[in-house]
Amino acid sequence: MVTTASRGGVMHIPDGLVPPLWCGLGYAASGGLLWWSCRRLQRATVDTLAIVPRLALLTGAFFTASAVYIPVPPASVHLLFLGSLGVLLGEGAMIAVVVGLFLQAVMFGHGGLTTLGLNALIMGIPALVAAAVFRGVWHRWPPRGRSLLGLLLGSGAVLLAVFLFSAVVILSLPATLDQQREWLAITAIVIAHLPLAILEGVVTASLLVFLAKVKPEFLSQGLSFSGENSPYPTANPR
Repeated sequence: MVTTASRGGVMHIPDGLVPPLWCGLGYAASGGLLWWSCRRLQRATVDTLAIVPRLALLTGAFFTASAVYIPVPPASVHLLFLGSLGVLLGEGAMIAVVVGLFLQAVMFGHGGLTTLGLNALIMGIPALVAAAVFRGVWHRWPPRGRSLLGLLLGSGAVLLAVFLFSAVVILSLPATLDQQREWLAITAIVIAHLPLAILEGVVTASLLVFLAKVKPEFLSQGLSFSGENSPYPTANPR
């Protein structure tokens, strides 16, 4: 099962890999999150003209980054930028993930259409968690420790995505498969993503520190569709 995941690429569950019931549940859950995100956008008091360009830009960045695979023996990985999506898009990260994954499945065959819901959950939930953590701690976090916060958000989002991917695969394993072999494959996938987690933590940390200094409004007016004019507390550029 996992050993055939190369059809869709690691972290992209391809068609035919999980039972139809799981695919249906994935669509139901991810559809609910997408509806919630769109409703928050519709009710937001922030300027929509400011929201849409950023959403489109970061969706394109996610689409491009996660479509390029990097060989990391014994598997292959691709950039996710889930922590960065959560920081810059807030609750809008789910929209970017769904659109990006749909385009990848249609244009390049990465992942699958039947498993689009599951893939969206695997990558969307970590981005939303990163957004919630960032919004909750940013105003209390010491300015000198912003790089550590970015490292935790970027690395944590990748590790959570790997955990969700592994959980879906393990729980849907047919009894007829070689369980030991599949567990070894999952272990290899987890190990291969550890360097990626560190890399994405560094990227998110650098992005957070840079924006806090030169463009704090990107953080103080991030896309948390809570109906407030300033969803994130104003960043202190010191």
